[in-house]
Amino acid sequence: MARYHRSTVLVIGLGRFGSAVALELEKIGHEVLAVDAREQLVQSFASRVTHAVVADATDVEVLRSLGAPDLRHAIVAIGENTEASILCTAALAELEVSDIWAKANTQSHSRILTLVGADHVIFPERETGRRIAHQVTGHMMDYIEIDEDFALVETGVPKDLVGKTLIEAQIRARYGVTVVALKPASGRFTYTAPDTVLEGTLLVAGSKDDVERFASDAPSSKGS
Repeated sequence: MARYHRSTVLVIGLGRFGSAVALELEKIGHEVLAVDAREQLVQSFASRVTHAVVADATDVEVLRSLGAPDLRHAIVAIGENTEASILCTAALAELEVSDIWAKANTQSHSRILTLVGADHVIFPERETGRRIAHQVTGHMMDYIEIDEDFALVETGVPKDLVGKTLIEAQIRARYGVTVVALKPASGRFTYTAPDTVLEGTLLVAGSKDDVERFASDAPSSKGS
């Protein structure tokens, strides 16, 4: 049985989503065991991730031989083959991998992945679509959905609040949102304090409706 560092992350499927996750994990300092059944694809990533293996990840014994039971985190990034995605997730659950993330294409696919052992089910295309939808008008530079009705957005300062301190602006009372951090025109994000002067770009947290309302009062980053 192969042996890997306990923090090594198993990524199964090297399509667009899986390869992006694997490369980002490497970039932020994790070891990655990347698995795909397509030899040519695995070869193209062999020098870019810690370990790259050609294997059938739907087979429990194959995963066992790769050392999957020794790993804490696994990501099933198989997209187009729903059956393989489900079998792979079930195999990881059988091997008692403690933290299984799986990509789903539909709600029914999501339910089955959860039933067979996925701890987290993700819809990358749907989540990206939602994120972009909130950025189209230019009032938000970024939008991150934290929970069903809670979001963190990057947006500008409403014109009538520019130059005021946070305590003077009374943003919480007026909009129901919290300004978490501020980035001046030339600088980096820092946490805000009551005497922070509003300018540049803000990170604002709150309910979806409230952050939308706040951002709609901010100037468009597209200059329209």
